[in-house]
Amino acid sequence: MESLAFIAADTEAAQTAAARLAALYGQTDVSQADTIVALGGDGFMLQAIHRNMGKRRRIYGMNRGSTGFLMNEYAEEGLRERIADAIAETIRPLEMVATRADGSTETMLAINEVALFRQSAQAAKIRISVDDKMRLEELVCDGVMVATPAGSTAYNLSAHGPILPIDAPLLALTPVSPFRPRRWRGALLPNPSKVRFDVLETDKRPVNAVADHSEVRSVVSVTVREVREPTVTLLFDASHSWDERILSEQFRY
Repeated sequence: MESLAFIAADTEAAQTAAARLAALYGQTDVSQADTIVALGGDGFMLQAIHRNMGKRRRIYGMNRGSTGFLMNEYAEEGLRERIADAIAETIRPLEMVATRADGSTETMLAINEVALFRQSAQAAKIRISVDDKMRLEELVCDGVMVATPAGSTAYNLSAHGPILPIDAPLLALTPVSPFRPRRWRGALLPNPSKVRFDVLETDKRPVNAVADHSEVRSVVSVTVREVREPTVTLLFDASHSWDERILSEQFRY
């Protein structure tokens, strides 16, 4: 029988749901479970993915938060059957290598996106290269990001970036409030691409880099690429798969 571990966000709704489900289906230690059932919103799911990356456990989310694009609908009945019938999707992270002025570096993983943001009132000036070829000599902007398919419905979408199917072999390169070139709206890149951002006029226009929620301040350059390992497997109800969610989101009005 499938062993389940219930984990929950620190909210009353999520904690109550976890207690009810554990009473119905039993509670296995996370380290021993076949499937982790995460109860909360997308932010909590993101935490669960980071904690279980590369540990060969499947994660099935149910929405007990304010946002739930990565979550399935909450229901207590037939949970084992829903998990057995669920569609499995493999999530691969981005690796960010951020370099400071003194030459020191930070390497971090991101499930949703790697983003650069202006640190001061001055707009950022950023040079963009893809696979060692300079593609944009100077982007004047509030920021810029590389988003995964899983992250394309998060900050990327709010910045008017494209929504990507979960299995699309693509990354979204999306500017945040671009001033010059004003009409540049970003690019879709093959997922083996290596993106390099070089920050221009770093003293006058400092920039921070963020991998999901982990921040490195005052960077001079950042490289981003998708890595094949570690991975994590997310489970989506067959009746409301990720592809169906993507289509529904694109036809909302």
